[in-house]
Amino acid sequence: MPAYHSTFNEETDVRQVGNMAILSIRTKIRGPAPIGDPSAADIIDETLDLFRANSLFRNFEIKGPADRTLIVLILFISDCLAKIGAARTVPSQIEASKLLNTLSVDQFPIPGDANFPLNAHYAPPQSRVDADYLRQYLIQTRQELAARLVEKLYADGTGKPSKWWMSFQKRRFMNRSLGS
Repeated sequence: MPAYHSTFNEETDVRQVGNMAILSIRTKIRGPAPIGDPSAADIIDETLDLFRANSLFRNFEIKGPADRTLIVLILFISDCLAKIGAARTVPSQIEASKLLNTLSVDQFPIPGDANFPLNAHYAPPQSRVDADYLRQYLIQTRQELAARLVEKLYADGTGKPSKWWMSFQKRRFMNRSLGS
């Protein structure tokens, strides 16, 4: 059974930095990402929908620039779940939100950096300006993804993260992790 790929691979008028797609998102968080249609699904929704299914795969054939963005966001979700799972006590929704927001803005490698785990599959940004733009875009998408992930984790109203999501905290998509 093949892995699930991004539906945004077919879009032709998408800006690319390196070979990652800069896709529009629905967000109120300030940043360089293009603003998406409020009624349409964006890359964040797609990442949350495909995370659990794609986490079961060790191999992933990259079919376009949107898949590269999807991979980075799936790996970030894995890091988020691991961070919540590593907490001494089960964090409340507010504590988890703070924890993941801090994780989303912490220093992290981008394609082209020596410690980026998937440099073989990603082209580095062409210039320093492109690298800064990509970092700001990823910070914005990570913040939005963290906010939406917390909503999904605590959607049942029990005050504890969903066991159906937390069961994926030790799974590694493609046996990789963005964390150190």
